[in-house]
Amino acid sequence: MKTRNLKIVIAGGGSTYTPGIVQALIKSREKINFNEICLYDIDKARVEDMYLIVKYQLESEGLANEVNLSATLDPEKAFTNSDFVFSQIRVGGLKMREIDEKIPLKHGIVGQETCGLGGFSYGLRTIGEIIKLVGYILKYAPNAWILNYTNPETIVSEAVRRVYPNIRMINACDMTISIEETIARDYGYDRKNWIPIYYGLNHFGWYHSIYDISVDRDIMPEILERLKSDGLKAADFNAGDKTWQEAWDMLAKISTNFPGAIPNNYLEYYLYSEETVEKMNPEYTRANMIMDGREKRTKEMANKIRQHVDDKVLDFNFGEHGQYIVDMAVSILNNDHGRYMLIVENKGAIPNLRDDAMVEVPAYVGRNGVEPISLRFDIPDFHKGLMEAQNASEKLLVDAYFEKSYNKALQAFTLNQTVPNANIAKDVLDEFILANKGYWPELN
Repeated sequence: MKTRNLKIVIAGGGSTYTPGIVQALIKSREKINFNEICLYDIDKARVEDMYLIVKYQLESEGLANEVNLSATLDPEKAFTNSDFVFSQIRVGGLKMREIDEKIPLKHGIVGQETCGLGGFSYGLRTIGEIIKLVGYILKYAPNAWILNYTNPETIVSEAVRRVYPNIRMINACDMTISIEETIARDYGYDRKNWIPIYYGLNHFGWYHSIYDISVDRDIMPEILERLKSDGLKAADFNAGDKTWQEAWDMLAKISTNFPGAIPNNYLEYYLYSEETVEKMNPEYTRANMIMDGREKRTKEMANKIRQHVDDKVLDFNFGEHGQYIVDMAVSILNNDHGRYMLIVENKGAIPNLRDDAMVEVPAYVGRNGVEPISLRFDIPDFHKGLMEAQNASEKLLVDAYFEKSYNKALQAFTLNQTVPNANIAKDVLDEFILANKGYWPELN
């Protein structure tokens, strides 16, 4: 494959996460030699705003004449001759995310973007579009690598696997990095010294161990003690967002009540669904917070650039989101075999779990793609039972999409562990069918 003068496409280029990816690309330019960035989106206004912001970023770094920047709604223009495609599409935008969150809450159950029935609504809405996107990429750039951030990851990766089993696509989520960064920052560790063992489904897993090479031992026991006694604090850039502090508080609670492993904080939605629902405002959800926060600030930034305001323009916390996916591209280019938490087909990585489950485990990334690491131990029955139920419900949902089956969708909704009974599952499903008209397949 090419290693110089690369064309990088960001699918979902209008996303407010795009500047973080671009910043990571700029920071890593000695390792990833690109001379073209294309922002691809279906929302003209959003991608035009983001084009201005990214152009400003490149100009600020003195790269305006070295990097050809474009924005387009045309997949042929976007993907032709592309080398890497970073996918972060959000089908239906934040308006549909708001519906995903509010309909379940109206019925007294978890309303969340990727978990529970909101995640299932989002998943059914996304499958067709991600498959279409992959089809475009195969048509116009069959040798390109797709690095996928599109949620809900397990459902998306399961669907793509069925249609394109040999696609050059890596499915990644940065939530484990956020957990590790928070623990390391709070407790005074350097995460770069860590070799973590983690297993689960996306947003549904546990750390088995964290080996720290600087002290030559597993530091999990001491981290668990700190979680029990001290909890975790939200990072400064999230300090004003009480939902993040609540998430870290729940992570500490789960690890205390179920000792021996560090959980993914998203497990709160399954293990303590009633408690999390009580904290949620059914009239003002996370989608509303983002629309009034990050989305609004992005529009203001673009307008400042249009008006040539001589002031600090960029107002982003770039975090690790962009760097994580760029580092994977670098690992492919240089055959570095970097180690990442990735969503892959199990095939024995977790020995006592079904082979066709899409699991999140450590894996090496190089020129040949992903090489999952076998855990070489059986996971505990408690974790296995939770994962088997969640995995079955997600597979039923993907079945429902391809078979256009109302019955399979109802089974998936009923089996989801945030749902107390089949009556509520049916009521929410029926309401989502109406809300997603034009997005979902017609279920029979």
